[in-house]
Amino acid sequence: MDKTQATSYRHQLLAQQSTLLAQLAAQRGGVIGRAEAAANHFGQPEDPRTQLAAERALEFALDDRETAHLAAVDAALARIEAGTYGECTACGTDITAARLHAMPEAARCVHCQEKAEQHMQQQRVQPA
Repeated sequence: MDKTQATSYRHQLLAQQSTLLAQLAAQRGGVIGRAEAAANHFGQPEDPRTQLAAERALEFALDDRETAHLAAVDAALARIEAGTYGECTACGTDITAARLHAMPEAARCVHCQEKAEQHMQQQRVQPA
């Protein structure tokens, strides 16, 4: 990948990074601590316990998703710096421009990503 293309993706990734950091900061209470934000948010005595539990689970799931997305963006930025951006981390082939345009943080080509997702699904289905 040439420097012009990499620079374009870098700008997209930096914008995503900024958005994700802002979302995480807002979700975690901004300048107050996460525990205090959760207490403020979930400490309303008029809310039924099941609703509170569902809201808490949803917020933690969103936090996990955003944190994972931020890690993928950070890894993509590191690959740009290393000069390996656009190469599949699993097989080494070039990731298509269409895939990178749709998902600039993509680390794998479509084929390797599908295999990884199938493997993850199989791991979830198998009993522990």
